Parts: sequence; C-alpha cells; structure tokens
Amino acid sequence: MTEQLAGMGAAAQVFWPLWERLLDKWPEIVAATWETLQMVLLSTVFSLASGFLLAILMIVTNPFMNLRPCRPVYQAVDFVVNLLRSFPFIILLIAIIPFTRLVVGTSIGSAAAIVPLTVAAAPFVARLIEGCFLEVDKGVIEAARSFGASNGQIIFRVLLPEALPSIVLNVAVIAITLLGYSAMAGTVGGGGLGDLAVKYGYNRFQVDIMVYSVVILCVLVLVIQGLCNLLYKLLR
Repeated sequence: MTEQLAGMGAAAQVFWPLWERLLDKWPEIVAATWETLQMVLLSTVFSLASGFLLAILMIVTNPFMNLRPCRPVYQAVDFVVNLLRSFPFIILLIAIIPFTRLVVGTSIGSAAAIVPLTVAAAPFVARLIEGCFLEVDKGVIEAARSFGASNGQIIFRVLLPEALPSIVLNVAVIAITLLGYSAMAGTVGGGGLGDLAVKYGYNRFQVDIMVYSVVILCVLVLVIQGLCNLLYKLLR
C-alpha cells in the first residue's frame, strides 16, 4: 500500500487515508445522522404541540385580543415562557437530568436528549406562534366576532389559517435551532452527530470526522429550510 501511495503522488497520499477512514467510519456516521434526525423530528413535533397550547393560552388570555382576557393568567404564562427561554441550553440539559430520567428512564442517549430539547424549544415555539397570531389583522377577528363566531372558531378558523404561512416559516427556525441543540446534547452523551464529532474530532484529533459531521449538519439545514420555504409558497 505504501508503494502504491508513493506512485500516486502527494495529493493521493494526503486524501487516501482520509477516504479510508471515511469508509471505515461510514456505518457510525450513518447511525449518528439517523439519531440526529430522530432527535430533531421528535423534539420538533413535541415542542410544536406543547408550544402551540401555550400560545393558544396566551392569545386567549391576552388583554389586548378581546377573546377571554385574564391578565393574571397571561402574566403567569408569559413569565414561565420568558424564564425557560432565558436558560442556556447546555445548562438546562444538565439541570433537568432528574426529570429526564423520570420520563425516559435514562439521561444518556438520543431518546434522553429529546426531553431537554422539547423543554428548551417549547417556550420558544410558544413565543413564535404567539407572534404569528398577533400579526393577524384585528379587523378580521372583529368581522368574525360580528358574525357570531365563538372563541374556538376564531382561533381555529380565523387566526390559525391566517397565521399558518408564517408559522411554517418559523417551523424551519425551530427545527434548525433544535438541530444545533442536538449537536450540543451530543457533547454530554446525547448521541447523534455532536457525539460523533466530539468522540473522534475532539478526543482523538480526527478532524476529518468532525468536518464530515459539520457538512452533514449544513446539508440538513439547507434541506429543512428548503422544504419549509416550498411549503410556505404553497400556503400563500
């Protein structure tokens, strides 16, 4: 092999070992990518569901929306959302380890990482969806109210359809943010591409493996943004 590399030139001598290492680690790279996709997909779904409920509660109790205003409830939910959003993810990840163990039975692995990812993203989702609802023209709401629409009908037949394109764009922001969070979770045993990059790129000084992880993350970001942009155009 050494003689073959010598005959192939300097470039081959540099890139051939990298290619061999890529082939050797390819199963681990594929497995780590799949773990990352699972973490991002499931945490996005769970955070959208919980964040949507929080956003509905804030919109309904918002004193300026004239649905069912309740300032104490709105201020309490608003405080909790702001409090959770203020936590740096890596600190939140460690702080809720007992809760993570309670939910999934372990604090290590991709399944365990879904819990802090969801907790971190849910208030962020709630604030984004609330902003989308607040951007809807108040005249549309008043028109629906004049036709006798209930609060539930206003939310699901007026606010949600009007805000849906903006929500779709924000889903891209949420998913891409969670993609970055999942890489951070990998640094403390969360699995996925972050764990792969730390294990080989940082601990073993195999920088090429870290570069492969970064390239895959960049591709995933482009795919997520492209799909959400396409869906946004279809909904407009």
